[in-house]
Amino acid sequence: MVVLGGSALAQTQKFTMAEAVNGLRTNLAVKNISQFSWSADGRSYIQAVKGGYLITDLKTNRQDTLVSLTQLNRNLTDNKFKAVPPMKFTGTNQGYFSSNGKMVWMEKSGNDWKARTTVAVDENAENMKVFGDNRTFAFTVKNNLFVNKNGKTIAVTNDSNENILNGAANVHRNEFGIDTGIFPAPNSESVAFYRMDQTMVADYPVIDWSVTPAVNHNIKYPMAGKTSHQVTLGVFNIKSQMTTFLNIEGEKDQYLTAVTWSPDSKYIFVGVLNRGQNHLKMNQYDAATGNLVKTLFEETSDKYVEPQHPLTFFPNSNTDFIWQSQRTGYNHLFHYSLEKGLVAQITKGDWLVNEILGFNEKKKEIYFTSTKETPLEKHLYRINWVNFRMQRMDNADGVHSGVLSSDGNYLYDVYSNANTPRVANIINTNTLKTSNLLTSENPLKNYQRPEIKNVNLKADDGTLLYGKIILPTHFDPNKKYPVIVYLYNGPHLQLITNTFPASGNLWYEYMAQNGYIIFTMDGRGSANRGLKFEQAVFRNLGTNEMNDQMKGVEYLKSLPYVDADRMGIHGWSFGGFMTTSFMLRKPDVFKVGVAGGPVIDWSMYEIMYGERYMDTPQENPQGYATANLLDKVQNLKGKLLMIHGAQDDVVVWQHSVKFIKSAVDNGIQMDYFVYPGHPHNVIGKDRVHLMQKVTDYFDQYLKK
Repeated sequence: MVVLGGSALAQTQKFTMAEAVNGLRTNLAVKNISQFSWSADGRSYIQAVKGGYLITDLKTNRQDTLVSLTQLNRNLTDNKFKAVPPMKFTGTNQGYFSSNGKMVWMEKSGNDWKARTTVAVDENAENMKVFGDNRTFAFTVKNNLFVNKNGKTIAVTNDSNENILNGAANVHRNEFGIDTGIFPAPNSESVAFYRMDQTMVADYPVIDWSVTPAVNHNIKYPMAGKTSHQVTLGVFNIKSQMTTFLNIEGEKDQYLTAVTWSPDSKYIFVGVLNRGQNHLKMNQYDAATGNLVKTLFEETSDKYVEPQHPLTFFPNSNTDFIWQSQRTGYNHLFHYSLEKGLVAQITKGDWLVNEILGFNEKKKEIYFTSTKETPLEKHLYRINWVNFRMQRMDNADGVHSGVLSSDGNYLYDVYSNANTPRVANIINTNTLKTSNLLTSENPLKNYQRPEIKNVNLKADDGTLLYGKIILPTHFDPNKKYPVIVYLYNGPHLQLITNTFPASGNLWYEYMAQNGYIIFTMDGRGSANRGLKFEQAVFRNLGTNEMNDQMKGVEYLKSLPYVDADRMGIHGWSFGGFMTTSFMLRKPDVFKVGVAGGPVIDWSMYEIMYGERYMDTPQENPQGYATANLLDKVQNLKGKLLMIHGAQDDVVVWQHSVKFIKSAVDNGIQMDYFVYPGHPHNVIGKDRVHLMQKVTDYFDQYLKK
């Protein structure tokens, strides 16, 4: 398939670097519906607009102002808003928001809205979590957890040691789908929380260079094979103000994941995963006593088990739930019962479920998104959990996301594809009629757009690999062009999808406007292709990925308009590791490489991710040695620019600093640039500087 960037008319403008880097978030942003949500009764939907929030009745399509910015500001004594704050509506007459150190509950009073309750919160409050009663909330201040009920703040923990974190969201460094450390009970009477003790983990310095003299901030960074942190789960009863810790057996540095309350608030379920990440126990605990009730099931693997979702209980059931598991090779839905164990595998096939959207209880339907049609797209489906009849809900190519109303009668569907910037529809799940809310104009229609071709290649073992080639604007097949391969090719990321823009990145198009061919491909190890595809890199990060990317190189070299002597490679993070690996392990392929935030030695990377894919350095010395780039610097033939954020706490700065030292020791010249003040990713206006730096480097050494 060939994708053209847009109509041939009026395609005269070129992207500025600022547009190429940040345009899709600024002046070239695709129009969107802001803060879409369903009303509590499922009969209307709410959206934010410049002057407030609108509510639209689904039956009549009548649109009214729910609350205006003027009304909000009129009833706030200080901190007037210039734009509406993100607000959660708990009915058509009430809602709440947090702003400037306050939680504010608003209520409709006649034709106006009044601030019913205002609770001042510590200015350092983070990880704010409102409970199901829409009144009680929890938050952390530094390393301690607090709960506010009826306007009164209660200290749940009081740890003076800053390396004991309560309720923090970064437990296990956000692996295993963890995005919170606070788990309110459904009845809002108690709250479970992570307690992470990292006192035993080695300090790692992150230097703040913005002050003189510079200041050191130590972080705890557990490296592969070294001492890890220890996590427990506490349950705080708000009425008694007592905390009970779950009695979880096992090694102290194991992982506690998939934390879920039973709907009746009596039990807590925890996925207990060993540090080796190859044995998971799904345990049920009594929330009042903390004692183990039983182990519901176990999952083991000769490579790794990676739980990424909590349990999802069926509507109005305290006993039956859905567990998402990759045990068949793809992430699928399994129906479990506390009494009967495994009831049924609900979804099956060589495709995966991305996420559960919700239920229609009356019709016994589960709504979800999946890669069933193709790994390049995501579509909306429903399946009956009794007879397993499955139906696709959308009819347009592309990547769809959905929001289901609470009763399951309406589905909000937003999608884009290569030539469709954004469409938002509402699907009536009973009649399957679709009403269009938004069809966005193409903000790139006046720009020179390149021709983009989808490329299908095969790995050594016959596995299908998806890629795309972006040709220069004003392409002449009789000319020879320089090529830049952009890659990531690591776990949990997918570069090639059928979304807008077709290129995937306006910087690629900027380079195409300036005479480059861009090639990008997802090799084995990357996301959304199932376990076999992902686990092909196990214990040998970098090797099969390079073999797959070489299929792309061979394809490029077969094209008459590719100059094989002028090939460049660029990537960040895992892509930075891949770029550096290529420049040293296959030094004759690329003339120029630009590696950003690269892993250089996996033994200096964090435990949870590193040990999942590589085991420990003690268990897999050969794998770590092969992937280690410090002793391969002398192989460098081409030009290499390495870039790092000076405050990087993901791939710590030491990776590239040690690489420079090795280059000096070996008499190897290379280029290097640092971004002070930036962590792992350089974002904002400084990213324009970064991509100009990258572009200039390719212009200097790759263009004739």
